[in-house]
Amino acid sequence: MKIRSKFPAQETTIFSVMSALANEYGAINLSQGFPNFEPDAELIALVHDAMKKGFNQYAPMPGHKGLRDILASKHQRSSGQSWDPDKEITVTAGATQAIFTAISSIVRPGEEVMYFEPAYDCYRPAIELTGATPVPIALHSPEFTIDWDEVAQKITPQLRMIIVNTPSNPGCYTWSANDWDHLENLVAGKDIVILSDEVYEHLVYDPEGHISVLSREKLKDQCMAAFSFGKNFHMTGWKLGYLVASAALTEEFRKLHQYIVFSVHHPSQQGIAKYLEEPLHYEALAGFYREKYERFLHACSSSRFRFLPSAGSYFVLADYSDISDLDDRAFAEWLTREEGVACIPLSPFYSDPPTDQRLVRFCFAKTDDLLDKAGKLLSAV
Repeated sequence: MKIRSKFPAQETTIFSVMSALANEYGAINLSQGFPNFEPDAELIALVHDAMKKGFNQYAPMPGHKGLRDILASKHQRSSGQSWDPDKEITVTAGATQAIFTAISSIVRPGEEVMYFEPAYDCYRPAIELTGATPVPIALHSPEFTIDWDEVAQKITPQLRMIIVNTPSNPGCYTWSANDWDHLENLVAGKDIVILSDEVYEHLVYDPEGHISVLSREKLKDQCMAAFSFGKNFHMTGWKLGYLVASAALTEEFRKLHQYIVFSVHHPSQQGIAKYLEEPLHYEALAGFYREKYERFLHACSSSRFRFLPSAGSYFVLADYSDISDLDDRAFAEWLTREEGVACIPLSPFYSDPPTDQRLVRFCFAKTDDLLDKAGKLLSAV
């Protein structure tokens, strides 16, 4: 049988490529975005307890009610707006599933979806699978500022959705109040949905803090926001996230969600609900990761890498132009093979990569000893 690929140009994700290379050469893996330490023992115990108490069958399709109630309260406090746990919050199999389902449930063939590059690599395939046209807006280092005149010029009658990512992965920047003001003005009165990827919402180091789409009153009826438990609580392998959206958009989202996964791991939802009864678990995250960020920069202080400020996420970008003239992918592969530290090149996150950037991304969600060891190796490059 001859298979006709729906994605003939799609290659294996760069995360898988670089992690495999790190394993092959025994390199320190600062490429793929996952912690190398365990989640809180209290959280594991709560999930184990939920299993023993019988939460082992299907959860309700929208998610465990107790968890949705806690999330509604959380986002009401942070956004200043009320969110109905029954009609506006859905627990998902990770944020990527939430994003994929949101795009697929709203966007039709022939429509357009705008997003900002460098962009997380799941956006474009999800857009193309719907039969829609991707409309990338390229941002450039070191500030990655948005040209709002360019955005305005690319808003057409076919534009159905704009994807925002704040804090950005891999850009490590955050959206300002001024950015949100520009977007609100451009989409006012238009049938355009704003899908905001906010999985690093608590990992923000910019003094302005995290500004969620959920806090923007003018966008409430046309926004969808994706969040991740895995990114926040060091258990990416559990694949748990959730989506917050207006009732009308949630209704469309759930029409598809119910046939993709129906519901997700019930005892984990029950355990997380109990865990989040203590707000401190969220509140401590920024300080925890800020210390790791600063430790990694200190460990690399004598290196020839020039690190760009990271406003959020658990990543940092590094300019290697003082070290090599190789393109970023070749440099990342060389660094992994020859120097024992794996990173991620930035060019795969662009549809048309800038030729003048020499940037790679490092993940600092690692134990202190590993960050120190990696810094020593990078300082010797």
